[in-house]
Amino acid sequence: MLGTLPSTVLLLITALGLCIGSFLNVVAWRYPRQESVVQPRSHCPDCGTRLAWSENIPVLSWVLLRGRCRHCQSPISLRYPAVELLCGGLFLAAALGYPEALGQAPGGLILVAGWCLVSLLLPLVLIDLDQLWLPEPLCRTGVLVGFVFTLLAVFSQSGGPEPQLLLWHLLAASAGLLGFEATSAAGQTLLGKPALGLGDAKLAALLGAWLGLTGLGLSVALAVLSGAIFGLIGLLSGRLKRGQPFPFGPFLAAAGLAVWMAGNSFWLQQLSRHLGWSAL
Repeated sequence: MLGTLPSTVLLLITALGLCIGSFLNVVAWRYPRQESVVQPRSHCPDCGTRLAWSENIPVLSWVLLRGRCRHCQSPISLRYPAVELLCGGLFLAAALGYPEALGQAPGGLILVAGWCLVSLLLPLVLIDLDQLWLPEPLCRTGVLVGFVFTLLAVFSQSGGPEPQLLLWHLLAASAGLLGFEATSAAGQTLLGKPALGLGDAKLAALLGAWLGLTGLGLSVALAVLSGAIFGLIGLLSGRLKRGQPFPFGPFLAAAGLAVWMAGNSFWLQQLSRHLGWSAL
């Protein structure tokens, strides 16, 4: 998106992503426990000791401490540096990708929007993996932030304002919410249990607000495909039992980010080539 960038800028973007990832780890841990994400300062969950700044350096502190708390020697989960590295990589991908969801908006606006989308989706994924729960307040915030960026994009298009961009994103958010809720209700009627959690409907609305109708359709298609493959592998390997629920939110979020980073055109071309789809 930003063309060829100096290596120094790429390193700074990655470092920013690592720091944001460190904060998102805190959000994913504290939010389900109804704790403040800013107070108290970072501390060991086992012994409660507040961490010094040198113990809070993303990835590096975990390596230097050899994955253990300096004070009580309790193990520090590998998930913490993994999430930090993932966030750093996604921030870099947002800078180097080719997003199309906001049309011909300025590159700086699209870049910041991409970083915000990553920062919204990562804690939702982590919470869903831990709790099989997608918090409605976080999803609702994501929807509103998506509309704000869409509105900013409407008035900053290189060819002049494009109000229809906001309309398509409004329709996509509504379609995502109602479509997933209808699917869940149909599952309840036919199978006796919801086919999808209502949190997935809120997440679909979030993606619609950011990606528009085509982007949402592509995201759902990719999520269903990847979720089906995961479920099949789980059943064949014995790691999943028939009827056992598993979180669908991570598949939706990953698909949404993939569509944002690579753009609608790329995924339409790929689906057309490999699945024979001529349109979506």
